[in-house]
Amino acid sequence: MTEREVMEFDVVIVGGGPAGLSTACRIMQKAQADEKEISVCLVEKGSEIGAHILSGAVVDPKALTELFPDWQEMGAPLETKVNVDELHWLSSESAARKLSSWMMPKTLHNEGNYIISLGNLTRWLAEQAENLGVEVFPGFSAAQLAYDEEGNVQGIITGDMGIAEDGSEKDSYMPGMLLKAKYTIFSEGCRGHLGKELIAQYKLDEGKAPQHYGLGIKELWDVPAEMSKPGTVIHTAGWPLGKEAGGGGFLYHLENNQVVVGLIVDLNYKNPYLSPYDEFQRYKHHPLIAKHLEGGKRVSYGARAIAKGGWSSLPKLSFPGGLIIGCDAGTLNPAKIKGTHTAMKSGMLAADTVYDALQADSYVSELAHFDEVLTSSWLGKELQRARNFVPVMHKLGTFWGGAYNWLDQNIFAGNLPLSFNDMTPDYACLETANKHTAPDYKKPDGLLSFDKLSSVFLSNTNHEEDQPCHLRLADANIPLGTNLPKYAEPAQRYCPAGVYEVVEAEGASSFQINAQNCIHCKTCDIKDPSQNITWVTPEGAGGPNYPNM
Repeated sequence: MTEREVMEFDVVIVGGGPAGLSTACRIMQKAQADEKEISVCLVEKGSEIGAHILSGAVVDPKALTELFPDWQEMGAPLETKVNVDELHWLSSESAARKLSSWMMPKTLHNEGNYIISLGNLTRWLAEQAENLGVEVFPGFSAAQLAYDEEGNVQGIITGDMGIAEDGSEKDSYMPGMLLKAKYTIFSEGCRGHLGKELIAQYKLDEGKAPQHYGLGIKELWDVPAEMSKPGTVIHTAGWPLGKEAGGGGFLYHLENNQVVVGLIVDLNYKNPYLSPYDEFQRYKHHPLIAKHLEGGKRVSYGARAIAKGGWSSLPKLSFPGGLIIGCDAGTLNPAKIKGTHTAMKSGMLAADTVYDALQADSYVSELAHFDEVLTSSWLGKELQRARNFVPVMHKLGTFWGGAYNWLDQNIFAGNLPLSFNDMTPDYACLETANKHTAPDYKKPDGLLSFDKLSSVFLSNTNHEEDQPCHLRLADANIPLGTNLPKYAEPAQRYCPAGVYEVVEAEGASSFQINAQNCIHCKTCDIKDPSQNITWVTPEGAGGPNYPNM
């Protein structure tokens, strides 16, 4: 048994995103108001708060206003209010039709919303948390769950530092700490590896639809001042995905002559030859999108999986010793394509629940009423109204699914007395390679489209090279023995960072994992058809370092 330093807190929060930081701020606000002493620690695996945060992002400020009513006077980084809101149907690589405002689902209207860098918002929230007395530890990964003798979660163990690739201890070895808490809140973001373990350990998803995911790929561009249109929001559906996959594109104009462009690809696609990364490169060449980028310079790149199953896929949120919240649980509203305000609200509700429990006369390990707290809040009602959005799109496709959702959201306010479910996990939707042909992806031109390695370079991704691989294969024979003959080894294509390669040398094939390239998107953990890959946290501070994303 490794001897570890033990630090004890009332609350430990895992993950420095909007959910975790909102939890921390709200608990300390209540403690200060009541003049109570409560110790709260937040750990974040990124090198700094915001380093691993990536989102579109158009944000509804509703939850932020609840948490900090005077956020504007406090200098929160919400500067660009939406003033142009467009939805286009792309029918081909050159054709587009702008939909009238009345044709857009009400949930996609963005009046009163802001175009922001979510990374910058989390940095600001972290400042508020520290000012309130929260101990914030960036660069510390939550590597393991810590259980007590009764099987309750009693905290987390941070990752060991200085472990060599072969498992031996280097001169720099430092064992991780045991951070013990009365309650541990997990807010790791989509497909958090400890959240995944908790859901399996306590069967939190029993009786629920499987979680469904999209892969969001995004770039940040500097554009000439004369091309900048701050406040412009453009969403698209249709091409380049068409019948191959669900999803859609986005382009937003920020302040400071910057534009973000991205594509979300639903991960229930069937064709193993499809490459979400290359579909995104095609997307930028559409005239509707290209005119906003030509003459500009790409300055950052990133990708992240999105939990978009919604209400039907939301697991039980409590377990002995803590709660699971935000995108770790899957609170994103897919009908709005927004998860920041919902993540923040889930964190605030968790804070209220945990704070009340800490003031009680006797300790209760499982806060089982938290699910009802969330269900009865505006967050629960919002997610219930959007419950059919994703399963209907999966069953009827983008066009007819969109028509149903327009009727449901615009006429019936999400209250049609029907409930749809998609019970097929995304990985199980992939079909064998002999049923499909490979798309003809053109070579990047270096102006609008680029190769994977140059993109990864712009994500500022770095890992300590001499460390155990954090992309673990349950069976090392499956990539070449099963996935290659059946699915043409799709890891080569669904990964947006060039992590996985099938290398041919001297008449033999080998499966190569370039873990140094990993941008922590979690797609491999989700989409591998054999469910053979498990993403675990690497050494603390490893991964991307996103600026302004």
